[in-house]
Amino acid sequence: MNASSLDGGGSDGGGNHSHGGVGKPFCLLAAGYPEALDICLLEAVIIVFLTVLIISGNVVVIFVFHCAPLLNHHTTSYFIQTMAYADLLVGVSCLVPSLSLLRYRLAFLPESLVCQAFGYAVSVLKSVSMASLACISVDRYLAITQPLTYNTLVTPCRLRLCILLIWLYSGAVFLPAFFGWGKPGYHGDVFRWCADAWETRAAFTLFIVVTLYAPAALVVCFTYFSIFRICQQHTKEINERRVRFGGQEGGEAAEAQPCPDKRYAMVLLRITSVFYILWLPYIIYFLLESSSVYRSRAASFLTTWLAISNSFCNCVIYSLSNSVFQKGLKRLSGAVCASCARHRAARDSSASRSKRPSNGCQA
Repeated sequence: MNASSLDGGGSDGGGNHSHGGVGKPFCLLAAGYPEALDICLLEAVIIVFLTVLIISGNVVVIFVFHCAPLLNHHTTSYFIQTMAYADLLVGVSCLVPSLSLLRYRLAFLPESLVCQAFGYAVSVLKSVSMASLACISVDRYLAITQPLTYNTLVTPCRLRLCILLIWLYSGAVFLPAFFGWGKPGYHGDVFRWCADAWETRAAFTLFIVVTLYAPAALVVCFTYFSIFRICQQHTKEINERRVRFGGQEGGEAAEAQPCPDKRYAMVLLRITSVFYILWLPYIIYFLLESSSVYRSRAASFLTTWLAISNSFCNCVIYSLSNSVFQKGLKRLSGAVCASCARHRAARDSSASRSKRPSNGCQA
């Protein structure tokens, strides 16, 4: 990305940007503004806020899964936990640009190495998260289309192997970034070296889209559309049987039919809309910028962190839409509340007992 320097700190040839007290902080949103401290503060607030949301949301998901062992019997839980761990690591890695914007820099490492490692790590973790979403959709597709052979097709051993392949494949897709192929994304552009010196290349961008973004989107759309269509067919068949045979039982069944159909429709709507709303702007800008059609630091920042916010939305959509997870969360919340109530009652009783001897001595 060929952009001129925006602040007075400057950078040397090795990418070691000076973060001394006299230099202004570097931030993407400050492009074109001579006095950019307030804008840099806004950028820091956005990144820190998203970091806190991502870490806290995924910690809750992981905590519930570890404290509710019954959730591990559900095959989808393997991918939900993998996605939660990957998204949690995204949040943890986002502490690096957060500390950089707050003027706490890893002084013992060159900025070029820090931003490259951060950009690669976030790209790989987001790839793991995206692949996990696709695997969840395939798992649900197999459960709906092949219910009789599902348990033989989807085994714990195969699930673990699939998760291992997800991590290896994600790491391999972005590894060429260290061999001069180009920038894998804009996650590291909060650092000056990544924004100025690390350029995107059209060939590498197309490679990432073809091997990762496009397959994941197509798999999610195909599987959930197929599930939605199958649910409609089942509803239609049951309604036809009700009309053919009639009776009280058919009437009672008809009243319950819209519920599963509506549930799958809402899940499909949430999945597809959130996926495309958060990721499509990033992918479009990635293609435009690498093709030298359009370049904007503000657009780079907004689309990148909009896509990263999907790490928080994932745990909300997929985990809270899981009825088994909801039961585990309610049980865990009830246990925590009961523990707090017992602790408060014990503290109050011990306090009242400590007062009684003193009152008796004074009598």
